[in-house]
Amino acid sequence: MLCTATALLTLALAWCGAALWIDLPPRSLPADAVAVLVPVVGLGVLFATGTGWRGPGAAMLLIGLVVAWWCSLQPRGDRDWLDDVARTPTANVAGAAVTVSNVRNFRYGATDLAVEQRWETRTYDLDRLDALDLFISNWGPTLYVHTILSWHFTNGAPLAISIETRKEKGEEYSAIKGFFRQYELVYVAADERDVVGVRAGPRGERVQLHRLRTTPAERRGLLMAYLQAMNSLAAEPRWYHAIWANCTTEIWQHVRRVVPGAGLDLRVFVNGGVVALLRERERLDPAMPLARLESDADITAVATAARDDDRFSQRIRAGLVGFRSRQ
Repeated sequence: MLCTATALLTLALAWCGAALWIDLPPRSLPADAVAVLVPVVGLGVLFATGTGWRGPGAAMLLIGLVVAWWCSLQPRGDRDWLDDVARTPTANVAGAAVTVSNVRNFRYGATDLAVEQRWETRTYDLDRLDALDLFISNWGPTLYVHTILSWHFTNGAPLAISIETRKEKGEEYSAIKGFFRQYELVYVAADERDVVGVRAGPRGERVQLHRLRTTPAERRGLLMAYLQAMNSLAAEPRWYHAIWANCTTEIWQHVRRVVPGAGLDLRVFVNGGVVALLRERERLDPAMPLARLESDADITAVATAARDDDRFSQRIRAGLVGFRSRQ
């Protein structure tokens, strides 16, 4: 038992050093020295006191102090944000009418830097909400993907919402830093041509589009959960976290409140297997082989070609065989 506790404490002290190294401001020699000194001291007292619980107790106290400091770090909404996350969307619901402010509708050139910035206010009719679609964007690694939900309305533009890191100007995403308190969370409400087209085009990502099997109550309930979360974030920022507050775990948090029995699965965290998970739960066609399900859903080429077309949403759906049947 003591050996197990020692191993866990060693891992916790390593985390303390990483948290201090990454999150302790400002970057300076004293800050770096603290980040190194804390785990070294913790390991020293852990292994230098012999048997008994005195050493582990001292290490636990040191870990507790670091955890208390780390939890005290507060997210902010007033940083010098990148242009594509400079504004946070908000929503107002009046009966069946949903008005969303700060819907992003940028246009991009050869890179993902916008050549035209447009923030729009759009109104959606809940009575015309007829489908819920899932975009999956793969930027390289197969274990992890980016997920975007998009609500489809008859005779109206879809509403796509992408849950992302809210990065500052000059800041790039780091998979390691995503486990710490480096990025705020943002819900990006956007035109599909913008948020999907930029991934398939300038960013060179591979994109799939799936129509989910959902009931009207599930589609509406999930949209309302998203809108509530958007308004909450606009009023009170939250931290992004690569495990429990990311593009897919946030979706699952909403889904479990709307869909009874939506149990947790490892593929919610290692989300490269999300298509297989949805197929098993019959949210996608369970009779279709997984490889075909994914290949049929690949819209990368058409999304790249159509990314400057105002009929983007219609064009990316037009070539999907049996798309309507997979509602």
